[in-house]
Amino acid sequence: MRTAILRKLYQAFPFDLKGDCSVPPARDGIRLSCVINFYGRLDLLSGILYSLAQQDLPREQFEVVLVEDRNGTDAGKAMANAFAQHLPVVYAPLPENFGSMGYSRNHGLAASRGEFVLFLDDDTVLLQTDFLSRVLAEFDAHPEADALVPHGRASFAVVEGRYDYHDPYFMTSRCTAYRRGVLADLSGFVDQFIGQEDVEFVIRFVMDGRKSANCPGLEYYHPPLLVGNFRKPMAVGQSFFRLKRRYPLVLWLAVLASCSRHAPLYLLPGRRSREMGRFGLGFLAGALAAIFKRKGFRYG
Repeated sequence: MRTAILRKLYQAFPFDLKGDCSVPPARDGIRLSCVINFYGRLDLLSGILYSLAQQDLPREQFEVVLVEDRNGTDAGKAMANAFAQHLPVVYAPLPENFGSMGYSRNHGLAASRGEFVLFLDDDTVLLQTDFLSRVLAEFDAHPEADALVPHGRASFAVVEGRYDYHDPYFMTSRCTAYRRGVLADLSGFVDQFIGQEDVEFVIRFVMDGRKSANCPGLEYYHPPLLVGNFRKPMAVGQSFFRLKRRYPLVLWLAVLASCSRHAPLYLLPGRRSREMGRFGLGFLAGALAAIFKRKGFRYG
């Protein structure tokens, strides 16, 4: 229903759907680029890199673009160099705009060369050794699809009693693959976004009439949404507030309302309701803080 509403609103209030990245064409025969943004948490990063090192796709057909925030670190560069012995690694430290995930995603996208681009988080877990080759096969099987959405599971669910809610088919940069053409047509992400830049991209993706395909044969694990405090959702709320300069007023208000819609759930019992409600409340607080010119929030 949200897809239909967004498209109707865009038809009524059209605007420029471009992001902020000039996406270069595919080159050097690379079919698939895996783009991972990280800072610290090298123990988690090593896990996804080990997963990629086990893939059966020929090394000349894919690359792993590692974008390290804050101009990189010695430890991060050392890990990239270590895995470069087993993987086609491109190490691309972020030179500026530290902490802005939109800019960071665009930096990795601009450095990538693949016909298809798979965005991954540093704490994503791939258990299938043929995951990458299946991505290419799924794109061949779904020529109408501009993006593939793998089936996600909550990695915390393996521990009894842990919060395990996870939307199985959520278009997010923790694990979604795109045709390079759609990323170029929409000019990637919005630089100014601190977090949830992938959600904003999907809004434009949907309004542009693009199609995605859910792929149950592609599986990954990722920690579920956990909101320990209001800092991250407030930063996200402020990012979405800044879309006022890009989106028509009606669309901007609709997006803010949609992103904060879970706020009332905070009053309900249950871990899932509290987590989703806390994010909605924080998002709303961040947007209101931006309206009243309060100091910006950052996280990470």
